[in-house]
Amino acid sequence: MVRTCVICNKERAIIKRPKTRQQACRECFYYVFETEIHNTIIDSKLFNKGDKVAIAASGGKDSTVLAYVLKLLNERYQYGIELFLLSIDEGITGYRDDSLETVKRNQQQYDLPLKIVSYSELYGWNMDQIVKEVGLKNNCTFCGVFRRQALDRGAVMLEVDHIVTGHNADDIAETVLMNIMRGDIARLSRCTEICTNGDECIRRSKPFKYTYEKEIVMYAYFKKLDYFSTECIYSPNSYRGHVRTFLKDLEGIRSIAIIDIIHSGEAFELKKGVKLPIQGVCKRCGYISSNEFCKACVLLEGLNRGLPKLGIGKTNKMLKKYGNMPEGMATIPKFMNKNSDSVSEQC
Repeated sequence: MVRTCVICNKERAIIKRPKTRQQACRECFYYVFETEIHNTIIDSKLFNKGDKVAIAASGGKDSTVLAYVLKLLNERYQYGIELFLLSIDEGITGYRDDSLETVKRNQQQYDLPLKIVSYSELYGWNMDQIVKEVGLKNNCTFCGVFRRQALDRGAVMLEVDHIVTGHNADDIAETVLMNIMRGDIARLSRCTEICTNGDECIRRSKPFKYTYEKEIVMYAYFKKLDYFSTECIYSPNSYRGHVRTFLKDLEGIRSIAIIDIIHSGEAFELKKGVKLPIQGVCKRCGYISSNEFCKACVLLEGLNRGLPKLGIGKTNKMLKKYGNMPEGMATIPKFMNKNSDSVSEQC
């Protein structure tokens, strides 16, 4: 039986939206997909006219669609922002080197400036070397910590005001579940925020916060966008991978489970009197940290001292066990504020 698009009531429906179960034609799907993202941007006041915005580009479906849609919406609705592509080369042979080729093609296709920053350049280690030291059990901890800081450092090099990432609704729901299972109330209280940091720090936001991963894949497929689809060779054993499988099972039972989990995270309130870690700056590199030393410096110190477990688990406990950080072994460059020549004291 041929079904008609429920949006325009004219064209033949060829898509059933995973998020709403609406049956839509291709053009109407494009329109509602793009409009929902635009509404998220406007409602959350993500951009100001004149902002320089770096898109965290990995070559995967999320960041590729994000770059395409942001460029489209910027022109359609005249946001007045300047867009850049910012990529991190973790140094994973057979994965990141191939995906960066996709990013370079995207640069040509979308006519956007591109900056690539590598772990080797910033830390003196790449992920292939790190995995040889730590194995496959905790490697994602190193990569996640280093990547977040590398994005901020790359943004400072580009002198941008804002970083946008391709984190989608599935990613955020997974993070909520992970923080619940870990009992990490500090991260749970902020993991659903659509925009973090501000003032002197580089803002970071997620325009795809309410956008389902399946719809991003459908949009990329029907638009014939050029993206890299291979999974990281070091991620199958990650904790997030198990949570992702659980979430997909929930989604199969109830399609709106993803959004419901996000709303639950948004509604989370801390009990009065609960103290959260106070964020300051790392005394070694000046990057944001709730401890004396940031996680990246502790992880790097462990690698440099041949003690890769130094940064795994509770930082203070591990420092007591293996000894404090020598002042003369700083390898990470000082984190420079984008608006000054001094180490940032606020981010």
